[in-house]
Amino acid sequence: MKIKKAIGKIHLWLGLASGLIVFIVSITGAIYVFREEIFSAVHRDLLYVDNPGTERLSASEAWDIAQGALGEESIINYTAFYQQPNHSWAFMTYVGDPEAVTYFGMIKEYRTAYVNPYTGEVLGVMNNEYEFFSIIKNLHWSLLLSTKYGQSIVGWSTFIFVVMLISGIVLWWPKNKAARKQRFSIKKFSQWRRFNYDLHNVLGFYISLVALIIAFTGMVWAFAWFKGLVYVAASGTTVPPKIEQGISKFTEVDEKFSPINTAYHKALAEYPDMYGMSISKPHDSTAVVNVTVQQLEGLYYKQANLQYDQYSGELLIHRKHSDKNFGEKLITANYDIHVGAILGLPGKILAFIASLICTSLPVTGFLIWWGRRNKNDREEVVKPKQIRKTAKPKLQKPKIKKEGASV
Repeated sequence: MKIKKAIGKIHLWLGLASGLIVFIVSITGAIYVFREEIFSAVHRDLLYVDNPGTERLSASEAWDIAQGALGEESIINYTAFYQQPNHSWAFMTYVGDPEAVTYFGMIKEYRTAYVNPYTGEVLGVMNNEYEFFSIIKNLHWSLLLSTKYGQSIVGWSTFIFVVMLISGIVLWWPKNKAARKQRFSIKKFSQWRRFNYDLHNVLGFYISLVALIIAFTGMVWAFAWFKGLVYVAASGTTVPPKIEQGISKFTEVDEKFSPINTAYHKALAEYPDMYGMSISKPHDSTAVVNVTVQQLEGLYYKQANLQYDQYSGELLIHRKHSDKNFGEKLITANYDIHVGAILGLPGKILAFIASLICTSLPVTGFLIWWGRRNKNDREEVVKPKQIRKTAKPKLQKPKIKKEGASV
C-alpha cells in the first residue's frame, strides 16, 4: 500500500512537471498523422497535373527548370521524381544555421519548386518555412527550437511520459474483483469529478500500449543511445551495419552525357514499380550520384539505395531492402510505425485517436489533482465548524409543568 502511495506521488509530480510539453507534443502529433492526405488535398494544384502527357521531360531538364525558378544561387539538395502519371516533380532547397536557437532563426532558405514533368511548367514555389505542417512538425519535434536544444526537452519529456504510463497502469490496477468492474468502463451520468477520473484512468489504460509504442519510436529520434539499444535488441549484434561508399573514376565523357538522366533511367529499370525516387548530384569530382528509391506509396520502410559513377553511369553500389538486417529495417520503419502508416489507414486512425487521448491525459490528470486539492481545502475549513456543532449541542431547558395549570 505504501509502495502504491509512493508511485502515486511520483506519477503526480512527474505529470505536473511534464504535462504542458506532453500536451503540445501529443496534439501536434495527432494533427501530423494525416499530414500527407491533408497536404495533398490543400495543395492539389502544386502536386498534381490535370492532363498528363505521354512523354515526360528528362530528369535533368526538369531540374534545370526548377533551378531557374528557385534562383541560380540556390542549391537543390532534395528531389522527388514520382512515377504516378499525374504527380508533379518536386525540387527542394534548404540552408540552415546550426548555431541558431529557434526554428525561424535556424532557417535561412527552405523552398520547394513543383514542376509539371510533361510541359515543364513551374506549378509554384512554396516557402516551406511558414507552411502549416512544417511548423506543426517542428513544434512536435523540438518545440520550435533548433534540434540541438529542443529535441532533448521533447525527448526527456517523452521518457517521463513513458514512466507515467507504466506508473499509471500500476495505479489503475484493481485491488479486487469488485473494483475491477469499475476500471474498464466510464460511469454514465456521474458527477464531473467522477467522469473526469474515469476519462483519465479508463481511456489511459485502453490506449497505454499504443501510446508506449508511439513514445518509444519518438525516443529513437531523440536519443542516439536509445536508437542503438533498439538496433542491438532487434539485430542481435553490437556491430553497426556496413555502409559502402562508392568512388567515381574520372573518364572522358560525351558532352551530351548526363549522369542524372543515366541514374534516373537505370534506377527505373531496376525498380519499374517504384513509387518514386530522390536523386542527389555529386558534390565533388570523386563523389557518386546517389539515388534513394521509395518502393511503396505512403511508406518509407522499404527503400533501396543505389550509387552511380558520375562519369560512366556505372552502378557501383546497390543496397536493397532485403540486404538490411532486422535492426536496420526496424530503424528505417520508425517513422511508419510512429504515425501508424505501417498498418495503413486503420493504423493512422489508431495513432490519431491515441495521440488525442494522450493530449487529454495531462488535462484530466490536472483536474483530478485540482479537485482533490480544493476538496481538502474545503474540508479543512468546514471541519472545525462541524466539530464545534457536535461538541457543543444546544441543551434545551426541561419544561416544568406548573401546578394547577390546565392542559
